[in-house]
Amino acid sequence: MNEFVDRLAGTVVRTDSALAREFEASLAKWSRLAFRVAYSVLRHREDAEDVAQDALTKAHRQLGQLRDRERLRAWLVRMAWRMAIDRRESHQRRVAREQTPDVADSPPTSEDLVLSAERSERLWAVIDSLSEKLRIVVVLNAIEGHDLSEVASMLGIPEGTVKSRLFEARQQMRERLR
Repeated sequence: MNEFVDRLAGTVVRTDSALAREFEASLAKWSRLAFRVAYSVLRHREDAEDVAQDALTKAHRQLGQLRDRERLRAWLVRMAWRMAIDRRESHQRRVAREQTPDVADSPPTSEDLVLSAERSERLWAVIDSLSEKLRIVVVLNAIEGHDLSEVASMLGIPEGTVKSRLFEARQQMRERLR
């Protein structure tokens, strides 16, 4: 029994070290991938580089937790994406905290309220003037906050169709708001 356990433990260690060697050999490829994912979220080169480096370090440390070697790419993408979103949200919270109190806490003037109401009324009039198929994707995506895949699922249409309808709706709205 002990011989079997020792042999099994040796196999597990070899598998993990083989995966680690494979990961390290492909480090340049994985670092470019992690950077592209982080940059797509953050749109800031230095932050994306930091997140990519952190994601690669974390992935290397946690390689033993990866159950399926074929999912390494997806696992790394998901890790970099989640870390980039966390970084972005942290930055947004920090910026919100650091805003000057007189600007952030000042109550809106009556003029501000009237302008805001007029803008809102005008925007809703433009949204209401869109065709039903364009209006529904704008409302679900931009107003309700659902992502493209959720909108596609709710409407039972392909995600590409949702994208093209959003594009068309935004163009029409831009023209009508001018």
